Amino acid sequence: MAQQADQSPLAAHAATPAELRERIEAERAGTPFLVLRDGAGRQRLHVLDAATKRVTIGRGTGNDVALEWDSEVSRLHAELECLGGEWTVSDDGLSRNGSFLNGQRISGRQRLRDGDVLRVGRTHIAYRVPESPDSRPTVAAGSRPELPELSATQRAVLAALCRPYKDTELATPATNQQIADELFLSIDAVKAHLRTLFGYFGVQHLPQNQKRSYLAMRALQDGVVSRRDL
Repeated sequence: MAQQADQSPLAAHAATPAELRERIEAERAGTPFLVLRDGAGRQRLHVLDAATKRVTIGRGTGNDVALEWDSEVSRLHAELECLGGEWTVSDDGLSRNGSFLNGQRISGRQRLRDGDVLRVGRTHIAYRVPESPDSRPTVAAGSRPELPELSATQRAVLAALCRPYKDTELATPATNQQIADELFLSIDAVKAHLRTLFGYFGVQHLPQNQKRSYLAMRALQDGVVSRRDL
């Protein structure tokens, strides 16, 4: 992807724990959504629900996604449209400064894919497509899909990953080296266990700089790792 990871609103280092939790809850709903930051740097989510077929983006307050703080955005800048169940983006000369998808200027209509980043003016808007609930196994009301049985080592790796969150949520997950030192494992072994865990928790599709934070948050929120374990 041509777009630099640190410019994406999905970048883990730019998100607070509360913002990560907000995204996780949006992902669990299974509906595509947009992630952006407003003029004050606050995260904003815009859900693209099934009843919505067209979404306008622009500086004007009448737009579905209004970017009134960005002077480089035209009053009506770009539009998203759902065609055949897939979201697309187009500019078609609506904007003065153009719209860019993953760093490339948009020409015509382009299909959006999970993790794509749209830039309009100075604002970056990420597109997320969570796993559809229809593809998940049915579970009892109030419960969550069961994880495969984790080995003792996998649980220890998860606990070590979450260790920095023991005293505060304003933390970052442990590094591979820290986990390896704590558990007397090789770096390659830690990486292998984490790859497996990424798949178990459904975060393997995320950009590399987000997987660890999401894995730690989900392990703590789902109770796989408790605060007592830390």
